[in-house]
Amino acid sequence: MTAITGIATVGIPVRDQDGALAFYRDVLGFEVLMDSGPGGPFRWIELAPRGSGASVALVDMGEPAGVDTGIRLATADAAGDHAALAEAGVDVEAELVDMGPGIPPMFTLRDPDGNTLYVVERPRE
Repeated sequence: MTAITGIATVGIPVRDQDGALAFYRDVLGFEVLMDSGPGGPFRWIELAPRGSGASVALVDMGEPAGVDTGIRLATADAAGDHAALAEAGVDVEAELVDMGPGIPPMFTLRDPDGNTLYVVERPRE
């Protein structure tokens, strides 16, 4: 057994950290938790949805971006977020996926680097 107690940060590969920062901060509304600033040999940018226990790091790994991150973002209103992001010009799946009772509505979106994220409706606690 280990002493691991949770998931802290998930890295997302990006080509343009400034552009990715603007998208996650200004479009998705994440708060910046840390930004070591441009110009250094390695820039660390960490953001999270307000009140979240987990964060994402926008990492310039020198590798191509555009991966399926597997990250599921929680929302209280999938249809509203889908419409708002589509209206803002975000690359979202054309239709909200609603598979019926017991399965939450959801949709996919792609960030400016082509990384896929999923937005899943969760009831407010």
